[in-house]
Amino acid sequence: MKENKPNPTSIDEKPCRHILSLSGGKDSTALALYMRDRVPNMEYAFCDTGEELSETYDYLLKIEAQLGVHITKLNPERHFRHYVDLYRGVLPDPRTRWCTRMLKLRPFEDYIGNDPVILYVGIRADEPNRTGYVSTKPNIKPKFPFVEDGIVHKDVLRILNDSGLGLPEYYSWRSRSGCYFCFFQQRREWVGLLERHPDLYWKAAAFEKHDPVTGKNFTWIENESLHELAKPKRVQQIKADFEKKIAGAKKVNENVTLRDIFISESANQKGCLVCHL
Repeated sequence: MKENKPNPTSIDEKPCRHILSLSGGKDSTALALYMRDRVPNMEYAFCDTGEELSETYDYLLKIEAQLGVHITKLNPERHFRHYVDLYRGVLPDPRTRWCTRMLKLRPFEDYIGNDPVILYVGIRADEPNRTGYVSTKPNIKPKFPFVEDGIVHKDVLRILNDSGLGLPEYYSWRSRSGCYFCFFQQRREWVGLLERHPDLYWKAAAFEKHDPVTGKNFTWIENESLHELAKPKRVQQIKADFEKKIAGAKKVNENVTLRDIFISESANQKGCLVCHL
């Protein structure tokens, strides 16, 4: 594999680094493929929380082999359980997102330091409402090649298919990259985790708790615990509801699949910022 070295291209005439942050998802991977011959000595980084799916790590290995590069894995100083205890059992949610801040943003900015950096972000031209991770640090300049070149969702899929990489395996049951306990998951995705990675499902369930003093429940899903969701009748109901959604989509396009539904819904959702670059 070729060694990644700082590129002499500069911000304000100072030598700077060119960095592409991979999430293990489709957009950042397609961007890496798209930029492979456009920026020499690009650095590739992955914020590894230690709470990722095995499919994500497998996909990163394929990306390294395809590009012939090394992806630097950035790990947080403390593991997730430490921060759960620090926040007294309060789990991250779409409002707080402390997991993104402590497990991804902090290691990423530590990795960059004070060096001048051009950061390549995989937001597409058909995502006008997404900004992704844009640091307030003055030494980091974001660049959006897909937006600049009009690359949209179908183009991303074409880039991945033409390369031979295709989509990550988890897209057959999940809509996004990120931790196995991502609170943006739909209930159908939690069922997918239960069926494919029961060890991780119950590991996520172990983080949930009930506070007998306040009566407050700390759960990944609002108003439903993972123990409740895992009950056979509830699983059947969730699957049936999702099948109805697929049936409705097939009336518009008879070739639509479960994976298509997940990818489509992922394209319209705002996930954690740096998780989905």
